Amino acid sequence: MGLSRAHKTANGVSTRWVSFFCIASFFLGVLVINRLWTSSDPVKINEASSVQTHGRKEVHPLVNCDKDTSVEAGDILSRVSQTHDVIMTLDKTISSLEVQLAAARAAKGDSNEGSPMVTRPGIENLKERPKLFFVMGIITAFSSRKRRDSIRETWMPQGEELKRLEKEKGIIMRFVIGHSATPGGILDRGIEAEEEQYKDFLRLNHIEGYHELSSKTQIYFSTAVAKWDADFYIKVDDDVHVNLGMVGSTLACHRSKPRVYIGCMKSGPVLAQKGVKYHEPEYWKFGEEGNKYFRHATGQIYAVSKDLATYISVNRHILHRYANEDVSLGSWFIGLDVEHIDERSLCCGTLLDCEWKAQAGNPCGASFDWSCSGICKSVERMQEVHQRCGEGDDAIWHTSF
Repeated sequence: MGLSRAHKTANGVSTRWVSFFCIASFFLGVLVINRLWTSSDPVKINEASSVQTHGRKEVHPLVNCDKDTSVEAGDILSRVSQTHDVIMTLDKTISSLEVQLAAARAAKGDSNEGSPMVTRPGIENLKERPKLFFVMGIITAFSSRKRRDSIRETWMPQGEELKRLEKEKGIIMRFVIGHSATPGGILDRGIEAEEEQYKDFLRLNHIEGYHELSSKTQIYFSTAVAKWDADFYIKVDDDVHVNLGMVGSTLACHRSKPRVYIGCMKSGPVLAQKGVKYHEPEYWKFGEEGNKYFRHATGQIYAVSKDLATYISVNRHILHRYANEDVSLGSWFIGLDVEHIDERSLCCGTLLDCEWKAQAGNPCGASFDWSCSGICKSVERMQEVHQRCGEGDDAIWHTSF
């Protein structure tokens, strides 16, 4: 009796039965769970699978969003670029309107004063002027007939070709010259006869003289901007070789800018010593002896946009003229919001420099010799330079601006 009681729990249930019930409950639970699992609704499984699949699919829109973000970023950059172009165009338009207003006011004052430069009928006809690409003024002198002929025989179109250049390309080319100290004299009659033959002169209300180049340059821009409505106005010496197509392509890159000054920029020494070439009488204005000039385009060839040419015209009465015309022009733009373009293709040397570049398919815009401030012995050598450094006589007609 004592042993049997030892195998019973406090409530009288045997330990053996407790173990049996535990094992039975375990197997019963496994059986029930298996039956429930096998009898589960397939639709719910499919739904669960669908949910998982949908969850996986939701990852792709994130990638697509990244792509869309990239595309959107590209669109934003494109729109920013377009907006910048619009702003530049608007800036140019506003600037153009401002200078036109200033020019009209100045012209009105000149008309009241009886100025021969700009007359009221000329201002009234401004709206009727055709829009041109550029005006090229070739600065020449009474004694330079052979230089002019050398240019006519090489890089400057003549006769009907000159008219076609204006009509098809919007390019005006003229030799620029004033009058002699004795109006109507033999020198003036010689130019008049030459003009009758070639129709390629722009006469200025100016008395010719080497020491008057700054004044002549100023009057040239004033006259040209009053006569022609162009994007650019170019000044070039009559001993320089020019490839018109390359010059046009260069200017076209800056067409949307409102105030540009294009040329081979330099900063030469201020020469205080009397008797030397390019002596600067007002050297003291540039500081201590041995100082250099401010940056300006070399005088052989340079271009200014319409706004700057108009600025020169409007303010011509108060713009200071130094002894050297290229220095004078550079000084007129100091303090203005002007972009200086250092264009080295406008100052190639002859002959090897320009010839190598022409052979490489990249002809220069202009060529001359620094040592002579133009082509040395240009009358004799212009034809050779044209043959070896030219872009081809038909290049201008096949170049689109």
